[in-house]
Amino acid sequence: MAPMPKILLFSRRQDRTSALAEQLGGKFEVVVSDSVESGIQRLQEGEVSGVFLCGEETSPASAIIQAGGLLDQLPDGYALLDTNERVVWCNESLRRLAGQIGEGQRFFDLLDDCQLQGPDFTPINTALATNQSTHSLMQVAGSRWLDLQITPVFENASETLLGLIAFVQDVTTEINERDRMKAIHQAGLELGDLTPQEVLEMGWEERKELLKSKIVHFTKDLLKFETVEIRLLDHANKKRLVPLLVFGMEQAAVERELFAEATGNGVTGYVAATGNSYLCLDTANDPLYLVGNPTARSSLTVPLKRHEGILGTFNVESSQENAFNEKDQEFLELFSREVAVALNTLELLVVQQSAAATESMSLILNRVAQPADDILVDASQLLERFIGLDPESTTRLQQILQHTRQIKQLIQEVGKEIAVPGVVPDVAAVPAHPLLLNKRILVVDNDASVRGAARELLGQFGCEVEAIHCGKEAFALVRATHYDLAIVDINLSDMTGFECFRDLKQIHENLPIILMTGFGYDPGHSIVKARQMGLKHALYKPFRLDLLLASVESALGPPTESKLPVTS
Repeated sequence: MAPMPKILLFSRRQDRTSALAEQLGGKFEVVVSDSVESGIQRLQEGEVSGVFLCGEETSPASAIIQAGGLLDQLPDGYALLDTNERVVWCNESLRRLAGQIGEGQRFFDLLDDCQLQGPDFTPINTALATNQSTHSLMQVAGSRWLDLQITPVFENASETLLGLIAFVQDVTTEINERDRMKAIHQAGLELGDLTPQEVLEMGWEERKELLKSKIVHFTKDLLKFETVEIRLLDHANKKRLVPLLVFGMEQAAVERELFAEATGNGVTGYVAATGNSYLCLDTANDPLYLVGNPTARSSLTVPLKRHEGILGTFNVESSQENAFNEKDQEFLELFSREVAVALNTLELLVVQQSAAATESMSLILNRVAQPADDILVDASQLLERFIGLDPESTTRLQQILQHTRQIKQLIQEVGKEIAVPGVVPDVAAVPAHPLLLNKRILVVDNDASVRGAARELLGQFGCEVEAIHCGKEAFALVRATHYDLAIVDINLSDMTGFECFRDLKQIHENLPIILMTGFGYDPGHSIVKARQMGLKHALYKPFRLDLLLASVESALGPPTESKLPVTS
């Protein structure tokens, strides 16, 4: 059987106490107290579901005054007002909230610099006019917030109004937390907010500095933190923590190498490694803490997270011990999420601009590449005619060859500069193929699409690709320029692949050559004949990138005695 609720019955009259105890006894466990002191003791001894106040008079107002000793023990303020808004009685809690209270003082005169914030801006008048309870929020002395409830008091069951009960509760903490939550939300909106004009006019570094200034503003003005350090995981070394924003830290702490490791890298390393926030209440006795600000006595560090992925850490410090609590941790975690979103937005913008720049540079290079290669062919063929006959023309033609190649290289370099390499993490980077870097490769094929594909695919790995139409052009270029590799189609407009292979070997005996054919179709048996003359590499079109790279790297590698199989 469930126990009955316990009621504390408070009265100084024994006759009334016995009658009330008998009436209430069927539904409640009645605990009787005849004094304020014994009533408080009863409250401390066990759980009480309610208090029944019985005054010597029949007036509820009188009962409240007589129960004053009990109400003085409550943390909230209570007052009894007459119909002229004057204080008839108040408890000690209200006295502490209001300070000195004079006899017959009007209620709102009790509170220093009191400003009503609604929803009811005239709560006493409303209660008197409607005979109903009403409430309002009050700001006192600019820093404290009080919730006020005004309730009319009537004489027994009659409609005679005796006065008003004012209930005052300090809600400063709740209001401040609500305002901080609103401010954090607003900060999140502003951190990543960029106008179209700013996007057009500002570079990556300028946008990053703007974001840092906003973070500093909100961290100081909103969260009131003295010392701040934000570190991000390095894009190249995913465990290295690089400072993004620091103020209030000593220089040695800023320059300290930290890594995302649970031990040996302080609180910052622990938080980055585990993804857990860390509240350091006493820096002098915390085994993980590393000195950031010499005057710091407590610190709070939270992870910067984006979709559960850790981007870095957000650390704040204070010169006071126990300066942070769980609420501060909650607010900093919320703010750090907004910072992470802003960083992600900034980096996505860089990715978009980088991708657009790369696409634009690739388009320009593709459009320029074929005319440039045609210039190289024409200049090389003219150079053959003037060598030994006209030194001045020979020199100028050599300069044309050099300048044409420089134009193509400059376009690629501009594209790399605009792309802001190393800024954005987790962007699909081109895997390293050091053997291909800065290699000059000649592609000979009738098909413009094949020439374009070879330029694009090999160019992204650092190759300098020159693509032409026929064997005759190839001979002129090879005589005029050093190439690390030639890739030749077996079906050219002016000769077979074997004939091109044979003549290229006569011009440059050690030039590595790959013969390529579509789907293994080789009606003139060029590959078979070329193998008899030392061909080691063949490639089938349309080629996959991995097979193309494998063939090129194999051909560029050191020569081997055994013949390599045909790449398919």
